[in-house]
Amino acid sequence: MNKYRLSALVAAGLVAGGLSAGSASAADLGGNCCADLEERIAELEATTARKGNRKVSLTVSGWVGQQVMWWDDGGESNVYVTDLGSTLASHVKFTGQATILPGWTAGYVLHLEAVGSDSLTTNQFTPDGPSVLTGKSNGVGTLQSFWFIKSDQLGKVSVGKQSQASDNTAILVDGSGSLVPANWVSYDVNSFFVRRSDTGSLTDVTLGAAGGCVWGDCNGLPTNSVRYDSPTFGGFSVSASWGEDDFWDIAARYAGEWADFKVAGAVAYSESSKSNFNSVNMVQPAGSQYLQVGLYAEHVPTGLFAYGAYGHLNQDNSNAPSNETFYVKGGIRQRWNPLGHTILYGEYERAENNSLVAGVLDGDHIDPTFTGKTNVKVWGLGVVQEIDAAAMSIWVKYRHINSDLTDIEAGSIPTDSFQYVGMGALINY
Repeated sequence: MNKYRLSALVAAGLVAGGLSAGSASAADLGGNCCADLEERIAELEATTARKGNRKVSLTVSGWVGQQVMWWDDGGESNVYVTDLGSTLASHVKFTGQATILPGWTAGYVLHLEAVGSDSLTTNQFTPDGPSVLTGKSNGVGTLQSFWFIKSDQLGKVSVGKQSQASDNTAILVDGSGSLVPANWVSYDVNSFFVRRSDTGSLTDVTLGAAGGCVWGDCNGLPTNSVRYDSPTFGGFSVSASWGEDDFWDIAARYAGEWADFKVAGAVAYSESSKSNFNSVNMVQPAGSQYLQVGLYAEHVPTGLFAYGAYGHLNQDNSNAPSNETFYVKGGIRQRWNPLGHTILYGEYERAENNSLVAGVLDGDHIDPTFTGKTNVKVWGLGVVQEIDAAAMSIWVKYRHINSDLTDIEAGSIPTDSFQYVGMGALINY
């Protein structure tokens, strides 16, 4: 709670209590009443969020984000109001720690996500998509829950449900301020079905599946794991994790400034030996290895920036060869008005799914079975306005998506393009 708001409430309560006790009691406060009051307020502030435990701190943080989305799949158009997708949806995060010895701390994270309509599961038939975490609309799920022990010199070990070392590694180096509305994951269209342009019917191939590993992010959901994070030395750090019977990964990161440039980069490698694929393909498939690389550079005086990411999935199954994703974004970040920085950007992505995608086409069930390969191409434009006084970002974006489907027997299948305009906002607390 804001210090001054808490002070005002406590002061009002004490004054009211004093008045109800009568003028004689109020007079008994004496000349040191203000000093006593400030001391009492400080004591209350120090213990408000530590009920029953004065040793472990508690910090509450998070954000609320929503968007309005107009879409057109070539045969139908509509407008939905959705969240920003699991892991980006509105959430509240409880974190805390306590000092064990000088330089040593223990702590915890409890991260809850509230989803009204998950954009990851929204499609032509489902305007209110169920949460990836809970399987329900309008639900609250546990995104992360873990404890950790940290040494200033040796690093941090965490145990529980958490982001593994390779979770969004390539995405998080993006410092442009446009990460939420524009990154290489198909948050807005993952479950929308591709429409045939010749018959007008919908296939059962979704835009997310057409891109393979959700357009580059094979490890987008937290896992039950053990994770190690090193201290930062000269801008460099490393992380590694293991869990989920059996999954392991390692990541390296760098962030620093070179003359007038801000530079950040990251690389991660992960292997999975057992499949726990869920309905939206957010988990790395069994018997696969995934490499992802992300790089960001910004010229501070001009605000010009460039960001790029590359992902490569290799699978042991000979019928499921490698998949690749390329993503680039460029633009300018400048403070043109007193509200905060304005970000203008353009983006392009190509996601190749060379794995065999099988399924019966949907619609009227008159189309043949599709078993083949896919390719998704995306280009988009957008503007983001940061509002510093409210810790808020507002954006408007446009994306145009082409999906190429190639049946191994029938050859190329003609498809309609998918396009959408999104307007949303996110406010931190």
